[in-house]
Amino acid sequence: MSNLEILLILIIAAVIAYYATKRQAQSWQASRDKTKLDSLPNYYGYFGAICTLLPALIVLSFWSFIEGNIISALVVSKFERLSASNASDLSLVMNEIKIIVESGLSEKNSNDLFYEKAAVLIERYSSVSLFLKVASVFALSILGFMYAYLKITPRFKARKKVEKTAVYFLLLSALVAILTTAGIIFSVLFESIAFFSQISIFDFVFGTHWSPQIAIREDQVSSTGGFGAFPLFWGTILISIIAMIVAAPLGLISAIYLAEYAQPKIRNVVKPILEILAGVPTVVYGFFAALTVGPMMSGLGDRLNEFGMSFEIELFAGLVVSSESALAAGLVMGMMIMPFILSLSDDVISAVPDSLRDGSIAMGSTKSETVWKVVFPAALPGIVGGFLLAISRAIGETMIVLMAAGVAANLTANPLNSVTTVTTQIVVLLTGDQEFDSIKTLSAFALALGLFVTTLILNILALQIVRRYREQYE
Repeated sequence: MSNLEILLILIIAAVIAYYATKRQAQSWQASRDKTKLDSLPNYYGYFGAICTLLPALIVLSFWSFIEGNIISALVVSKFERLSASNASDLSLVMNEIKIIVESGLSEKNSNDLFYEKAAVLIERYSSVSLFLKVASVFALSILGFMYAYLKITPRFKARKKVEKTAVYFLLLSALVAILTTAGIIFSVLFESIAFFSQISIFDFVFGTHWSPQIAIREDQVSSTGGFGAFPLFWGTILISIIAMIVAAPLGLISAIYLAEYAQPKIRNVVKPILEILAGVPTVVYGFFAALTVGPMMSGLGDRLNEFGMSFEIELFAGLVVSSESALAAGLVMGMMIMPFILSLSDDVISAVPDSLRDGSIAMGSTKSETVWKVVFPAALPGIVGGFLLAISRAIGETMIVLMAAGVAANLTANPLNSVTTVTTQIVVLLTGDQEFDSIKTLSAFALALGLFVTTLILNILALQIVRRYREQYE
């Protein structure tokens, strides 16, 4: 029995408990003396469902989390061959044994007595664990239902108990989000510290040569200096600037038109069509950039080059545009993030109270003056938030850059050249079989930390801008 099947049975049991306890409460109301309940019958049902589901669900989650480690530890303790292995070899052997178990003792290792015994042992421990897990979970579910059924009385404050449980659940959800964020930050930070113990932070941030594939050994690290990440951050900024130049005016002007000038029929048709672009996978944009926009930019460069040679115009003479360029990636990325700006800006502009518009028009202002001098300043903090979201999306984009801008770390201000970004290099560094503690792999964590600091600075600046304009407007 899988965890999903157990969970489905628990949910069914919780539904049954809900209707059973709710019906019990309703029977009190329908009795001859018409007993007055402390809470509505639904709350008694919720309390029964919570007592039936929650304790069993906690045990199921905890058991499933530690089950694999306990079984592996028991198997390791039975074999000296496994006990004497280091962590990496032990992990490989245990994975191979689990594959044999899942395939039903395949013929690949049928002649290896060690693997066969280990696989049989894992199957035995797994069966015992499954029996104990199912028995304990269902027993807790039954006990929880019995407790709820016996606990509730007409004077029982079911609503208070249910609402308190809901508050605890919300608090737990917030803690999970906070702890997840903290875990991400510290995991990246610790690995970055290990990287910076070998590479200078100054050389990493301001170095202009990025070639981690040649810096494998310690002597190569000190001599080649292949971890200068400045071209990567510059490529990220260059592509993001191009994308925002495309997306910001188009998205904002479209949002103002749809919110203030468009007829309802036009708005109801145009806005959903434009928002469809937000749901298109980024790899589709990458294909479009690589197969259409990139070759189009290259062809345009060739035609400008021929035009310059024909008329001896030095500006276009010798112009070479690669099919992989920052311009191609930036244009397509701008098309991708434009719906985010449009949708958020439209919602913010539409949320401005109509009293401000009416007051402005009553003072003699025109429609355009009302939009740009009253509505736009009122919506500016939300518009800045939409821009921030779009910039963050552009900075974190990978597939479009990988397919349209290439992986060459070039430090150039020419948007017609090939560049790369931080996220693209993280993908390149972590692709394939890599040693986790190698300097090459650790550099990916350093790049992630730099990207995190960059977005944090952008968030702080955006918050300051929003606060200043909000105070000025209020």
